[in-house]
Amino acid sequence: MTPPSAATPSDIAELSRCTAVFLPGDPARTGRVAFWRPDGATPSGPATGSTEELTVAVPADGTDDGPHDGLTGPGPTSPGPTGPGVETHTVRALVLPLGEALPVLTRARARAAQSGPGQCDPATAFWGAAAVLALQLAARGRLLPGLSATDHDAWRVGPLTPDDLTRVRELAAAMPPTAHATPLPVSGPVLLPEPERHLRAFLDAVADGLPRSPAAALASGGPAFAAPAPRRLPEQRAWAADVAAGHDAGVRLSIRIELLHGVGGNGKADGPRFRAVLQLHSLSDPALVADAADVWAGTSPITPALGPRARMDALLTLRRAARAWAPLTPLLSAAVPDALDLADEEVTELLGSAAGALDAAGVQVHWPRELARGLTARAVIGPDGEDETDETQDDAGPRFPAFLSADALLRFSWRFAVGDQELTRAELDGLAEASRPVVRLRDQWVLLDPEAARRVRDRQDRKLTPADALGAVLTGRTEADGTDVEVRATGWLEALRDHLADPEGTAGAQRAPVPQPSALAATLRDYQLRGLDWLVRMTSIGLGGCLADDMGLGKTITLIALHLHRMGIPEASGPTLVVCPTSLMGNWRREIERFAPGTPVRRYHGSARSLDNLDDGEFVLTTYGTMRLDAQRLAEAGPWGMVVADEAQHVKNPFSATARQLRTIGAKARVALSGTPIENNLSELWAILDWTTPGVLGTHGAFRRRYAQAVESGSDPEAAVRLAKLVRPFLLRRRKSDPGIAPELPPKTETDRAVALTKEQAGLYEAVVREILAEISGTGGLVRRGLIVKLLTGLKQICNHPAQYLKEDRPVVPGRSGKLELLDELLDTILAEGASVLVFTQYVQMARILEGHLAARGVPAQLLHGGTPVARREEMVRRFQDGEVPVFLLSLKAAGTGLNLTRAGHVVHYDRWWNPAVEAQATDRAYRIGQTQPVQVHRIIAEGTVEDRIAAMLTRKRELADAVLGSGEGALTELTDSELAELVELRGTER
Repeated sequence: MTPPSAATPSDIAELSRCTAVFLPGDPARTGRVAFWRPDGATPSGPATGSTEELTVAVPADGTDDGPHDGLTGPGPTSPGPTGPGVETHTVRALVLPLGEALPVLTRARARAAQSGPGQCDPATAFWGAAAVLALQLAARGRLLPGLSATDHDAWRVGPLTPDDLTRVRELAAAMPPTAHATPLPVSGPVLLPEPERHLRAFLDAVADGLPRSPAAALASGGPAFAAPAPRRLPEQRAWAADVAAGHDAGVRLSIRIELLHGVGGNGKADGPRFRAVLQLHSLSDPALVADAADVWAGTSPITPALGPRARMDALLTLRRAARAWAPLTPLLSAAVPDALDLADEEVTELLGSAAGALDAAGVQVHWPRELARGLTARAVIGPDGEDETDETQDDAGPRFPAFLSADALLRFSWRFAVGDQELTRAELDGLAEASRPVVRLRDQWVLLDPEAARRVRDRQDRKLTPADALGAVLTGRTEADGTDVEVRATGWLEALRDHLADPEGTAGAQRAPVPQPSALAATLRDYQLRGLDWLVRMTSIGLGGCLADDMGLGKTITLIALHLHRMGIPEASGPTLVVCPTSLMGNWRREIERFAPGTPVRRYHGSARSLDNLDDGEFVLTTYGTMRLDAQRLAEAGPWGMVVADEAQHVKNPFSATARQLRTIGAKARVALSGTPIENNLSELWAILDWTTPGVLGTHGAFRRRYAQAVESGSDPEAAVRLAKLVRPFLLRRRKSDPGIAPELPPKTETDRAVALTKEQAGLYEAVVREILAEISGTGGLVRRGLIVKLLTGLKQICNHPAQYLKEDRPVVPGRSGKLELLDELLDTILAEGASVLVFTQYVQMARILEGHLAARGVPAQLLHGGTPVARREEMVRRFQDGEVPVFLLSLKAAGTGLNLTRAGHVVHYDRWWNPAVEAQATDRAYRIGQTQPVQVHRIIAEGTVEDRIAAMLTRKRELADAVLGSGEGALTELTDSELAELVELRGTER
């Protein structure tokens, strides 16, 4: 299409007050729009337009009402001067090619909508609305290739939906008389274009021009249907007819299958025969339907509603349908294409792929209501043996087989039904052996594909592992031979499903809850007792689970209580191995000694570590690093009564060496503890639960395909529902904000504190942006991603302090960072109140700068980071909790989990991490059970920088339900150059 018009605002204002009329062309894209003034003056406009004389039919009095009605009438054309007060005139008009006229028309319509009808001629406003409709149809891909009346290549709008047709007809009905006031080029009386046909010509003209761009020929492989210049293609007439078949029809076809009963030569009733009857439906009103025989005979009362082209439209659609299913071909040569008798094999085809092919061609198949259709399958999963249903029960509830035992295979069998009637095996055999697609069963005719019935009948019962079976019955669906089928549980598996459906046992179950162990030197809260009860139920039947309570709600004491409970059960007893981050080993030991006095506990860590003489009731504490090195020794030291993964997000990558080695250590029960089971994506949840209960979520690939991709993208809301059903029994999560969980917790206030950069920071920031953006431009792949990470890291360091980015050995610290100045002010206020504070930064180097700066100011402070020895960490925690050191500087990764630092009434995040869940964990070092004072959280943000945009991103992430599904820094490496420049641009914040 011709490039857009360069019409100026004054041109558009002038042409808006002119009367516009569409002048069709062949091919359609050569159509033009003429603008003329009722006063006879010559319009002005873009220089690309041409001034021509134009004959128009107008009311004699020059008005737009009354006499104009004489210009229109019924039928494809309308008489002109025969109406009273109507006459033809020759006017001077500005004629624009359609491509240049489109922006003028659309802007004129917008002008009329904004400024009122007086600012735009009704005809021009009408063609503006028509232009918008044409562009909307093209944007939806409603374009069809074909040939014009002179065999030129041409696009047109189509196929149109019933809603599209309604819009076209309503718009055509609103066409002002002057919008189609150019007489048709015929001899005799003056005739004007019929409104709907004239509007369709305009829509086709727009559609014909839009796909023709300079690059279109390269994409299509040739100039046909791509270049603006017309090309005659008479040899493509047959192809064009095939494309048009059915698409331009005003009717839709369907096939009604009739069931015919006859009597054979022996006087007995034969089996039923089938007949296909052709039906026509109105496209504008699908409720209007008639048999083809009645339409051809002209006896159907709805024939006028189908339009004068109903027969031709039906034949075009039938031709298209016959290409999809050959048995319809004889109808094309019939005098009346009304019906045909069907052979059994043709009925079978319609039961299979033929119905889908016809539906794709726009023809639906309707079967008789008296036929029972379709064989439905349902999978039944249960114990291997019809009578194996363990309904025994004690005070703790129903008892189940050891679920993860190797011999606990379950039978997977099929149940088949026709309608709502389940079939016996004998009845299924009868359907499978039938020679016809219709069989008499239970006093009704059943329609089915015998071959499909044979395939169903021949499926052998198969065995499932307990984990696969449980996953199927929890969701109620499974895949079998590539088909999604309903699942029903039987026997103890059914009881187990109901048992697991209520993780906290709050649904009125009759069994007694598990009491608190007498050896526990503490009183568990109600929600902790429910958590203990859940863990006991899961581990007693060989299942694992993830206790995912918020930080500070007492996961450690709940696990200690579980250990004490299992010590009294011979089949569950054995030492408990706790794998945790190095920084938490001391906390675990103190908690065990405090709440389970007398329980042996050892550290399996350091050069002198040993597993000799393990006691059944002993706790063994080790780190993820030691476990990875000594996995074989730990596995051989078993059998472990229980293995616990604390802060289990450390094994969120299932392919890491740590995760793989952890899986090699066998145990009677596996429990994961994590406040954030999902930090970035659902694969992390799979990794944790596939360790606690192997196989219950399926393979990693199947999990990504069936659940994770759909949930993370939001493309399938039902996938999230199915996943919730599957995960809920294995993951117990309570939040501090949940009713009744921690009502005694004091309030927490979170504040974002914006600071301006210093001149030095602003200069560095802009220089780094210019330099690295120049490097990034033109790069791709890993190189580009690496440069983006380098850019983001550098900018965040500059926002912290220039000395951090410049890596100065002996920096001059004061006066160079807006953040540092605000931190000094905050600390002065906090210390004056006698309070204590935690200061988190993700950079150890920045923490060291702060440590030196505070020492120079005489502020008592201490620094904990990843290299701090375990004994030193524990001493630092004690000193802070005892009030000896009021300022605790902490590395976010090293100290963001596990520590109990309730002495702090303030938490400062000096810089921002990409994941709000990680920041929340760090805050929970202070805001946890045992905290008695209000907690103030201060997040320092460099205003107008990348940190500002990160803060907005984190706010959006926190709004996601339950977990973070973004990909943090990784997602930013995929930004385009312009998006990246916008992200890092410094926006006027220098002081």
